[in-house]
Amino acid sequence: MTALTLYGRHRCRLCDDMKAALAPLRREFDFTLHEVDVEADPMLESRIGERVPLLVGGAPGAGGEALCRYFLDAVAVRVWLAAHCRDLPH
Repeated sequence: MTALTLYGRHRCRLCDDMKAALAPLRREFDFTLHEVDVEADPMLESRIGERVPLLVGGAPGAGGEALCRYFLDAVAVRVWLAAHCRDLPH
């Protein structure tokens, strides 16, 4: 199954906003959303730091493509999803 990974932090309003903004896309595409708290991994925290949320195409640790940071770029995510997963039946 196709996956997206949302790197964020607890109590991060922008992270919550990006997760909520993904909801309409979940009605169009079949994908799994992995949420990763960068504070739980010192390597991630040093690499990503305060620059969250970060949405990446692919599963955590798969070296996926960064799709957007801070705010959902619905067009970029929709294009990526269309290329990587199947549409849900309407």
